[in-house]
Amino acid sequence: MPSFKYKAIGKNGEKIENVYTANTKEDVVAMMRGNNYYPLKIEEIVEGTNIDSKLFVRVKTKDIAIFCRQFYTMLNAGATISMCLNILGQQITNKKLKDSIVSVDEQVRKGLTFSEALKKQGTIFPDLFINMVNSGEVSGTLDTVMRRMAEHYEKESKINNKVKAAMVYPTVLGIISVGVVIAMLTFVMPIFVGMFKDNGVILPAPTKMLLATSSFLKSFWYLFIVIILGIGFVLKYYFKTENGQIFSSKMKLTLPIFKNINEKIIISRFTRTLSTVLTSGVNLIQALQVVSKVLGNKIIENKVMEVREQMMKGGVLSEPLAKAGFFPPMLCSMIKIGEESGSLDEILDKTADFYDDELDTAIQQFTSILEPLMILIMGVVIGFMVVAMLLPMFDMYNNIQ
Repeated sequence: MPSFKYKAIGKNGEKIENVYTANTKEDVVAMMRGNNYYPLKIEEIVEGTNIDSKLFVRVKTKDIAIFCRQFYTMLNAGATISMCLNILGQQITNKKLKDSIVSVDEQVRKGLTFSEALKKQGTIFPDLFINMVNSGEVSGTLDTVMRRMAEHYEKESKINNKVKAAMVYPTVLGIISVGVVIAMLTFVMPIFVGMFKDNGVILPAPTKMLLATSSFLKSFWYLFIVIILGIGFVLKYYFKTENGQIFSSKMKLTLPIFKNINEKIIISRFTRTLSTVLTSGVNLIQALQVVSKVLGNKIIENKVMEVREQMMKGGVLSEPLAKAGFFPPMLCSMIKIGEESGSLDEILDKTADFYDDELDTAIQQFTSILEPLMILIMGVVIGFMVVAMLLPMFDMYNNIQ
């Protein structure tokens, strides 16, 4: 079904510029008349012109946070849902999110609820956000829910930015290391090869290995690229499967360098998300199901679902959570205090702040360990290559003597 970009004047005199999906231009005109719009311009959007612009665009947590914050501000000022969507559909900078908001606006105008329209957008909006919007619509507290979602995704975006910032230096160092190794193999090694052959030097095993690698890269560099891309594609597909997700989750929780930071990220997400969901009036059983989907680790997700099943048989949260074997004793104790005092959401909110600080410390420790480790690995690899090139030179010098 084609999409049409239209400009119109609303019933209050405001200028409206939006996108509408319909069969013909007449349908667009009928929609505008139904909304008391005065049409100014209607033009069909050619699909081919939009593919490239959105192909690599991704909706980030920061984009969702900005959307929630602006939506809350307008709702709190007395604007309707449709008006909020119409305004945000014009000013959001992320192309993919902008088009989704326009589509949501159309669905809401056709009679769907806000949460139903969000669910039709596929993976653009997180399940947590959709469930919370649904809860806000049912309870009549959508503005409060949007404020809490804004705060939640702002904190989540802050954590993501800290993790990415911690990985910048090691990533750059790794790229430089690979570049240096490839340059030495493809440009430096061939120079030494001719010199070794002219002098009849018997090459040691490390040098032969480097020469074979250099010859392969120089002659079949395109095959090397194909192999790397193929491995990346296979791994990407594998990690989307159930077994791949479990394997990836297990590695995150067992690798010495990454274990501490991943545990802190999971616990921080668990406490903050559970606090947000409970504060919005969702019952604990349903809240655990929602929370399990945002932890980013399949193994811990299964543990949370097991805790949920035990709670459905009767009991409190702290006991099965302690038996799960992952969550720290302090968290279980704080949850127990919250259950006994009837203020579980408040306790979880304060505990989430504590674990956010713990996560900051874990990120700093992670960076302080990973940076020298990367330098060490780079030194060992390049050192091995230098030694492999020097060994035949020493033999050649001894022969000359």
